[in-house]
Amino acid sequence: MSPLNHLISVARGESPADLLLANARVVNTFNGEIETGNVAVCGGKVAGVGDYKEAKKVIDLDGKYLSPGLINGHTHLESSMLDVGQYARAVVPHGTSSIVTDLHEIANVCGLDGIKYVLNCARRLPFDLFLMAPSCVPATHLETSGASLGPEDIRRILRFKECIGLGEVMNYPGVLAGDAAVLSKIESARGKVVDGHAPGVSGKDLNAYIGAGIHSDHESVALAEGEEKLRRGMHVMIREGSTEKNLEALLPLVTDKTYGRCLFVVDDRHGVDILHDGDIDAVVRKAIRLGLDPVRAIQLATINAAEYFRLDRLGAVAPGYFANLIVLDDLHDFKIEMVFYRGRPVAQDGKPLFELPEPSGNRLTDTVNVKPFTIDSLRLRASGESRPVIEVIPGQIITRRKLQKVRVVDGFILSDTGQDILKAVVVERHRATGNIGIGLVTGFGLKRGALASSTAHDSHNIVVVGTGDEDIFAAIREVERLQGGLVVAAGGKVLDSLATPIAGLLSDESLETVVAGLERLERAARALGATLPAPFAALSFLALPVIPELRLTDLGLVDVNEFRLIE
Repeated sequence: MSPLNHLISVARGESPADLLLANARVVNTFNGEIETGNVAVCGGKVAGVGDYKEAKKVIDLDGKYLSPGLINGHTHLESSMLDVGQYARAVVPHGTSSIVTDLHEIANVCGLDGIKYVLNCARRLPFDLFLMAPSCVPATHLETSGASLGPEDIRRILRFKECIGLGEVMNYPGVLAGDAAVLSKIESARGKVVDGHAPGVSGKDLNAYIGAGIHSDHESVALAEGEEKLRRGMHVMIREGSTEKNLEALLPLVTDKTYGRCLFVVDDRHGVDILHDGDIDAVVRKAIRLGLDPVRAIQLATINAAEYFRLDRLGAVAPGYFANLIVLDDLHDFKIEMVFYRGRPVAQDGKPLFELPEPSGNRLTDTVNVKPFTIDSLRLRASGESRPVIEVIPGQIITRRKLQKVRVVDGFILSDTGQDILKAVVVERHRATGNIGIGLVTGFGLKRGALASSTAHDSHNIVVVGTGDEDIFAAIREVERLQGGLVVAAGGKVLDSLATPIAGLLSDESLETVVAGLERLERAARALGATLPAPFAALSFLALPVIPELRLTDLGLVDVNEFRLIE
């Protein structure tokens, strides 16, 4: 009997199911209802919902809720700092059965090799990874990345079996200016889903951006911004990540008229938050706490993502749909007790039930390649009493541009802890160009020492903030020695570090080990005066020249609103 014939036979009650989930309260994501019944599973798919009785294995759910597995519609798994298998161990117990990712973080370091590495690892794990071809590698011409993916590379990636569309088109100025390479990538994805990235874009510019063939946006931070994008036909991804917290502001977008065009995403979720709060389940839980109906919250994390991305047979507990399922005792608490992937139990009570496969192939190490330089290269010559300063905004990844009076000694600008003005440095680490961008930042609160990281969206050069050149230099040298990582230095010495040797982005340690290291580093940063709740997360976005207003790359200060280098 063929698999399809067998499914039909089980669905008709003529053959026993492989698995029967009995006495369930099934969350119906099609009509928003809760229905009671038994769910028959056959060959990794749901055969039917009804009064089924015969199965090789029966699990009595005793009135517990059965929901489709969660779909994280826009995330960068690299932000967890976990290798792919460890990432799966971390998020699958939280009900994440599918993720949609463009892998542009690792692609900016390693190009196609980085993408293939992640895909090869994910194929052997109990979750679905759907790839969006990374449209912006590099994100802009205003920084140096480790790789470049042109239109022909994108056409090749779009043919990968895991690839379902084109990833966030971050170069929105390029779209608006009619840049041939950017538009060629969009044209290559015609007929597939094309994700957007349009912070603050509105009016006629928004019309033009959408008209180019872009279908969604995850960068709205204000209600009016989200309303305009919905009004013009976009799908709005309501984002609640570790640094980007937009759920509370955007939740009023979700009404009876509009909810079908909204979905929950995390974008960047760091290991500390995954361990202590969860993944996409944490967004659902918070939305319910803020007053959203639980079933509707589930819809925004399941069927809405599946329908937007055209993910066949995902997002519902229904005949012919994959048996990616989660079991919950209470919808309001939204604490996940069991997770099934293709009808197989893969997690229970927050613990994974699967073993990780042995690593295979190139682990993408030795990617930090810095041209030798001296401490004198970190000096910043004064050109006046005032200078543009990057202002970090707590809880957001946007920054503000401030013009502030600076401290000058012997013709060079120094950090001024009294005004919370620190030196910021970005060192190119892919091609040994010797590029070093130097600027100033406020908002970190450091009184002494330096913080450094090789995770610096999107090109992932080495980014540092510090109170003095000696500590900045020591921190950079340690990142180089580790071949990627996070570092705290003071007194010219390294106080603590966490290695991320895979592409300079990922650790091969467990979630618990990585989180312990992060928490240790954050305690060390606080001891040096850091006031931000997640200083390394804020540091990682300091060099991102596609988010307003002011950024620093290895090429210098970037005015994002005007999309140009200003120094």
